[in-house]
Amino acid sequence: MQVSSNRIFTRQDVIAFAVLAAVIFVLLPLALDSFRLNLFGKYLTYAFVAVGLVLCWGAGGILSLGQGVFFGLGGYCMAMFLKLEASTPENTAIQSTPGIPDFMDWNQLTALPWWWEPFNNLAFALLAVVAVPVIFAFIIGVAMFTRRVGGVYFAIITQAFAAILTILIIGQQGFTGGVNGITDLRTLNGWDIRTDEAKELLYYVNGVLLFLCLAIAQYVRKSKLGRLLIAMRDQEDRVRFSGYNVASFKIFIFCLGAAFAGVGGAMFTLQVGFMSPTLVGIVPSIEMVIFCAVGGRLSIVGAVYGALLVNWAKTSLSESFPELWLLGLGGLFIAVVMLFPNGLAGVYSEHVAPRIAALFKKTPPDPDPANTPTAPTSTTVAPAAKTAAE
Repeated sequence: MQVSSNRIFTRQDVIAFAVLAAVIFVLLPLALDSFRLNLFGKYLTYAFVAVGLVLCWGAGGILSLGQGVFFGLGGYCMAMFLKLEASTPENTAIQSTPGIPDFMDWNQLTALPWWWEPFNNLAFALLAVVAVPVIFAFIIGVAMFTRRVGGVYFAIITQAFAAILTILIIGQQGFTGGVNGITDLRTLNGWDIRTDEAKELLYYVNGVLLFLCLAIAQYVRKSKLGRLLIAMRDQEDRVRFSGYNVASFKIFIFCLGAAFAGVGGAMFTLQVGFMSPTLVGIVPSIEMVIFCAVGGRLSIVGAVYGALLVNWAKTSLSESFPELWLLGLGGLFIAVVMLFPNGLAGVYSEHVAPRIAALFKKTPPDPDPANTPTAPTSTTVAPAAKTAAE
C-alpha cells in the first residue's frame, strides 16, 4: 500500500486523464463546428494558467492575483515574432518607414527598437515565451518570499503588478501597440494561421501541450516537493524549523506556474490572432483564479474542466445577457466557494465517485449452505480458529 500511494499515476489518475483526453481530442471536435472549436481552443489556453494555480494556490498556498501578467508576457513574446514576420518591407510599403510594425509607424518611430530585434528569430521567441515570464516571476518571488511576504499581502502585491504592467503597456503605445495591442498577425514561419484548418491544428497542438503541462504538474504533486508544498501550506513554520528553505520552494513553484501561464498566452496569440493589455490586467487575473476555484484548486484535471465550463458559461451569458454576464460569473464563483469549496473535483470525489464505486463493486457469491460448516454457538473460539484468525 505504501508503494501504491507514491506512484505518479494511480488508477484513478489514469482514468481521469483518459476521460479528459477523450473530451478534448474526440468529443469536442466531433460535436462542434470550426468556429466553436476555435472558441474552446481559446478556453484551453486559460487552462494552462489554472493548472499552474493548482500548484501555487492549491498545493503551496500561494494565491496569486497576477497570473494574467505571465499569460500576457508569453502572449506578447509570441505576438512580437508574428508581427515582425507580417511587417516585411513588401507588406508595409505604404508606411512612412517600411519594415517596422504599423503601430510604430503611426507613432512616428523610424527604426525597430533594439529589444525587438531578437524576436525576428523563431527559436528565440519560443524560448522567450517561457523564459520572460519565469524571469519576471523569479524577481517577484525573490523580493517577496525571502522577506516572508505571503497570504493576502502577496495576493494584493501581485494584483498591483498586473495593474502596473497594464498601464505600462498602454502608455508605451509606440513600442507595444497600446490599448489596441498587437494585431493583424498572419503567419507562423510562413504558415498561415488564419485559416480554419490551421486553427483546428492549433487546437490539437494546444491540447498536446496542455497534457504535457498536466504530466509535469502531476509529477510535481506526487514527488517529495509536492508533499513539502502541502506541508508548507498547512504548517509553514514547522517546515522551516525542520531545516528546509521555504522561500526557495515557493520561488520554484511560482516560476513553474508562470511558465505554464506563458505557454498558455503564446497559444492564445496563435489561436486567436492578437494580444492586448486587456488580457494582462486585474480582471482577467481574477477570472483565472475563478477557473481554478470552480474546477477545484486541489485537482489539476478539475482546473481544466473549470476553465472550459466558466468560459463556456461566460460566452453563453454574454451572448444572451450582455449586461448581466459579469453578475452571473460572480454569482457562480460565490456559489462554488460557499457550497462546494473544493470545486467540481470535490463534488465528484465526495458524492459521485463513492456512488460509482458502490455501483460497480462486486459482491462475493453466496456460499453453498451444504458445504458451509455450522458456526459455533458458543462465544468461545476454538484454539485452532483463534490461531488462524491471529
